[in-house]
Amino acid sequence: MTARTILETAEGLRLQSAARGQGWRRWGPYVSDRQWGTVREDYSANGDAWAYLTHDQARSRAYRWGEDGIAGWGDERLNWCLGLSLWNERDPFLKERFFGLTNEEGNHGEDVKEVFYHLDGTPTHSYMRMLYKYPQAEFPYQRLLDENKRRGLNDPEFKLADTGIFEENRYFDVFVEYAKASPDDMLMQVTVVNRGPEAARIHVLPHLWARNTWTWADSQRRPMLRLDEDGVVHAMHPRLREMKFEIEETPDAWLFCENESNGKRLWGQTDQPGPFKDGINDYVVDGATAAVSAAQRGTKCAAHVICALAPGESRVIRLRFRPDERQSPAFSYYPDRIEQRRADADEFYEALQAEITDADARMVQRQALAGMLWTKQTYLFDVRRWLTGDPAQPPPPPGRVRDDDWQHMNCGDVISMPDGWEYPWFAAWDLAFHAVTFALIDPAFAKGQLLLILREWYM
Repeated sequence: MTARTILETAEGLRLQSAARGQGWRRWGPYVSDRQWGTVREDYSANGDAWAYLTHDQARSRAYRWGEDGIAGWGDERLNWCLGLSLWNERDPFLKERFFGLTNEEGNHGEDVKEVFYHLDGTPTHSYMRMLYKYPQAEFPYQRLLDENKRRGLNDPEFKLADTGIFEENRYFDVFVEYAKASPDDMLMQVTVVNRGPEAARIHVLPHLWARNTWTWADSQRRPMLRLDEDGVVHAMHPRLREMKFEIEETPDAWLFCENESNGKRLWGQTDQPGPFKDGINDYVVDGATAAVSAAQRGTKCAAHVICALAPGESRVIRLRFRPDERQSPAFSYYPDRIEQRRADADEFYEALQAEITDADARMVQRQALAGMLWTKQTYLFDVRRWLTGDPAQPPPPPGRVRDDDWQHMNCGDVISMPDGWEYPWFAAWDLAFHAVTFALIDPAFAKGQLLLILREWYM
């Protein structure tokens, strides 16, 4: 099939609109699978990134250079981020981000210990779909850690499925779909299915939050999320137009806190008022009512939906994040819009794969391309600022010389990652190979990636 035919599809027309400056690329799955344990967040004296900001600290500590989350979604600068949190009423904390082992903990190096699949996607992210399998029993964090530390290099990795936690299908399938009604009008649909043999409860918490940009410099204005009497969350950001976050069915509660570090839990500080980044976790898991905002405002919020599902039963939760001036009903045409974007994705891949006759081969290629699309990431890193520290923060410890000869480097772009969890950074060698693959579906993005790494602030 010729490129011209591909460009004649609905998705192809969106690609052409994006090339003319329309904002179809403005929002996408640009939130990392893992921000904790990364070099950018490491302000230690010895350069031990894994130990400086751990998975256990991540729910309580505000990041400096990015964000992470399950099925994360955001604008190109991560001013606003969407993502999903879950709780099976057995885990010691919310499942807000993927768990994995650090380089020293894993017998084969760092390794994510979750089960999830990137199922579908289009180049402009007009439609994206993924699946996360969440166990109904308590997640075996410590067992995964202990067993992999015990094993040597000649032993296989000890994976989540090896623990037996998925036996008898005692898990929830959690499908997350994003669809764009327009460049800045986004639909988020979460479908939860109880695959187990018994009834089970799950707490589903779609989140909206602002990346913390105000803690690091006194001059930065703080965004705000506010629940109004109409049950709509209004999102105000100094860099963006006003938006609103809506849910179709009234949730069990709207919960609000601040995307700020909990100094009391992390460092023993007692002079901070809160509520903190982990406030929603503390409210849901521990019943700490003081951990969330009584005024129902902040910089991080979640719709708290409790689902009691019989075996095989499913629940669909629909949300919408769109410009505040849009006054049309949020959900009257919602299913039609989701179906249209699914059909657009089918049309695009039918054109792309016209010469591939084997149905299984088409599915493998399509899902592989979905993996490439889902692991794009907004990569923010000003090395000079990282080395010298932020105006409103204490200076980094003396003697930090790593990357001292890279002070020209100043990144702020959407970049293709080798892997969203294990390698949440760009590598020029990998990126060049990625461009070959992306050229199949999005030549403009592929070319842009190659040009990007040749710019003087990247080289």
